[in-house]
Amino acid sequence: MNTSIENEYIVNQLQSTISQIPESLPNIPRNIREDGKTWRFVSYQDWTSGFWAGQLWYAYELTGKIGLRDEADRFTMQLEPLAYEPVIDHDIGFQIFNSYGHAYRLTGDTSYKEVIIAAADSLATLYNPKVGTILSWPRSVPNMDWPHHNTIIDNMINLELLFWASKNGGADSLYDIAVRHAETTMENHFRKDHTSFHVVIYDKDSGKVRKQITHQGIANESLWARGQSWAIYGYTMVYRETRDPKFLDFAQKVTDVYLDRLPDDLIPFWDFDDPKIPDAPRDASAAAVVASALYELSQYVKPQKREVYLEKANGMLNALSSSYKSGSKNSALIKHVTGHLPGGTEINTSINYADYYYLEALLKYKNYTN
Repeated sequence: MNTSIENEYIVNQLQSTISQIPESLPNIPRNIREDGKTWRFVSYQDWTSGFWAGQLWYAYELTGKIGLRDEADRFTMQLEPLAYEPVIDHDIGFQIFNSYGHAYRLTGDTSYKEVIIAAADSLATLYNPKVGTILSWPRSVPNMDWPHHNTIIDNMINLELLFWASKNGGADSLYDIAVRHAETTMENHFRKDHTSFHVVIYDKDSGKVRKQITHQGIANESLWARGQSWAIYGYTMVYRETRDPKFLDFAQKVTDVYLDRLPDDLIPFWDFDDPKIPDAPRDASAAAVVASALYELSQYVKPQKREVYLEKANGMLNALSSSYKSGSKNSALIKHVTGHLPGGTEINTSINYADYYYLEALLKYKNYTN
C-alpha cells in the first residue's frame, strides 16, 4: 500500500468536506444523503458527533498538516458540554474519547484531560450494580421493555473511556465498572457459538436477563456484522487494559467466528444471515472496525495466529482502499456502509464512523510496518 497516495486522498477528501460545512449549526458531517453526494449534518448531541473530530485528529497524525489540527480542535471543543450535561446515553465514550482523547494524546494539553475525566464520571452514572452493566439507552426505545435495563454490544467500546480515566487521575471505581461490564456482557450477550446479540434486556431490580434481541440485525438469532465487530474490538481493548487472559481468549473466539464467515473480499454483508446474500448490502464500517482491532489483537496472540490475523487485517484494508473508496463520488473516505437496515436508514452509503475506523486501521498499519 502506497501511504503517500493514501495520505493525499485523505487530505483531499477531508478538505472537500470542510469546504461544505455550513456556518450555522448543526455542522458535524454524519452521513452522505440519498443523493449520494451531499452530507447530512448533526449536532454535538448525536451519537456519531465525536467521529468527525477524531477523523481530523487521525488525519493530522498521519500527515502533520496544521490546518487539520486546527479543524480537529474546533470540532472537538464543540463537544465539551457532553461531559457536564446530564448523560443521555452510553455513547459519550464514542463522542468524547474519540475527540478529546486524541486531542490530549497528540497535544498534551491538560484542559482536554479534564473533560475526558468528567465525561467518564458522567458515563458511570448509567451503571447499575444490580445488573453489572452500563445502561445504554435511558429512555423508551421500541422493544426494550423500558424502564428495564438495556445494554447493547456497542457499549463495549465505550469502556475505554472508563479504563483511561481510572489510570489518569479518575476514580479507581471506573476501572471496576468497566471490568464488571465486560464480564457480565461476556456471560449474557453471546450465543454458544460466540456470535453476539445486539441487545440484552435485564430486570433493573434483580439483574436477571429478560430477553436477548438483535435490534439492528435481520433477526434475533442472526449475526449482525457491525455488532460482532464491536465485540472483537471491545474485548481486544479490555484485554489490553486488564491483561486478564480470559479476555484474550474471548477476543479470539468472537474474532474467529466472524472471520470464518466472511466473503472472499473480506468485507461483510451487513448481516451474515440475510437471505438476500449475495445481493444484500455490505457494511464496510464493520470491516474497518475489525481491521483496526486485528492489528492490535495480533500483537497479543501466538505467532501462528498472529500471521493469520495480520493477513486478514491487511486484506481488509487493501479491499477498503481499492474497491470501497468514495473517490470522486462524494467527499467521504469509504462507501458501502450500512447503518440501520431494519430502520430503513443509512443503507449502502458513507458514514463518519466507517471513515474514522478506516483511518485508525491505516495508522495501525503504518505503525506496524514501521
